[in-house]
Amino acid sequence: MCTAIHFNKYAGRNLDIEKSYGEAVIITPRKYTLPHRRADNLDDHFALIGIGTVSRGYPLYYDAANEHGLYMAGLNYVGNAKYHAPKSNFTNLAPYELIPYILSSCKSVCEAESKLAKINLVDIPFSRELPSAELHFILADKERAITVEPDENGLNIYENKVGILSNNPSFPYQMHNLNNYAALTNEPIINRFPEVVDFDEYSRGMGALGLPGDLSSESRFVRAAFHKLHHMPNGDVTDIFHLLSTVAMPHGSLKLGEDYEITAYSSAVNLNSLTYYYKTYGSTSLCSASLFNENLSSPSLVSYPLVTLKDVSSHN
Repeated sequence: MCTAIHFNKYAGRNLDIEKSYGEAVIITPRKYTLPHRRADNLDDHFALIGIGTVSRGYPLYYDAANEHGLYMAGLNYVGNAKYHAPKSNFTNLAPYELIPYILSSCKSVCEAESKLAKINLVDIPFSRELPSAELHFILADKERAITVEPDENGLNIYENKVGILSNNPSFPYQMHNLNNYAALTNEPIINRFPEVVDFDEYSRGMGALGLPGDLSSESRFVRAAFHKLHHMPNGDVTDIFHLLSTVAMPHGSLKLGEDYEITAYSSAVNLNSLTYYYKTYGSTSLCSASLFNENLSSPSLVSYPLVTLKDVSSHN
C-alpha cells in the first residue's frame, strides 16, 4: 500500500511494502534505449530520475520525473486494475512500460492526457519472477495533477484537485468519501448544541475529531487530504515530507503473515530543479540526487542504491 501527494512545486510518495526489491535512485539519460514489447523502442527521449529497481538493464520505476518537471507514480490497485488484449490503432504497452513511456515523451499533464487516450495496457509480465503489478497512477506537473485508472473500459482519467492518491477503492469513490469528513476543521470546536449544554474543550485539535487514524487506503486518503489542504508551507522540501509522515507505516503496525509492511521509503522531487529527495525507513536524514548533475547525453543508465544506515548527529 502507498500514498502519493502533489504539493506546490513538489510531488512525492510513500512506498509501503513488506520486502525490498533492491530499490535505487535511477537516472535514465536521453540516449538510453527504452525497449517495448509491442511498441517501437525509444532511442532518443527526455531524461528521467526516480526510484525503482533495475532488472536486465531496464529501469522499473515506482515513481519518477522527467527533465521538464512531469511526475508519475504507480500505486497498488489490486483487484480493480484491468488490462486488455492488444488493440489495433492503439499503443500497446505492458504496465511496467507506462511510466517511462509517458515521462520520456511528454512535457506536461496536458500532453500526457492526449497520449494516454491512445494507450492500451496489455498484461505482459516483465519476467516470470516479476509478474504484472495491478496499478493505478498519479501524474503531476507544477500546475495540476490527474489520476489514471485502468479498468474494463480502458484508461480512465480523472482531474485530481486534492493532489492525493492511495490505493483501493477507485478514485471517484475516494473523492465522494471526503463528503463524510467535510465538517472537520483545523480550528477550535464550536458548540452547536443548545445553550443548556456547556462544553469543556479539554484539548486542542478537537475540530478534527473523527479524522480516521487507521492504515487502510481509504483512511490514508482522507488523512492526507485533510493535512495537505490545511498545511501552511515553509516553502521547502520539508513540507511534503511532513505530509507524507502523517500516512507512514511504522514497523509492526501492519502484519502480513510472517512479514510486516513498512514505509520503505518516502520520496519527493522538486519539479523546478529536478532534485530528487528521499529517506528510508532506517534513516531519518534526507538524501538527494540531481538530474542535471549527471551526463544526460550518456548512453549508460545511472543507479545509486538507497542509503539505509542510521544517521544521528550528536551535540556532545
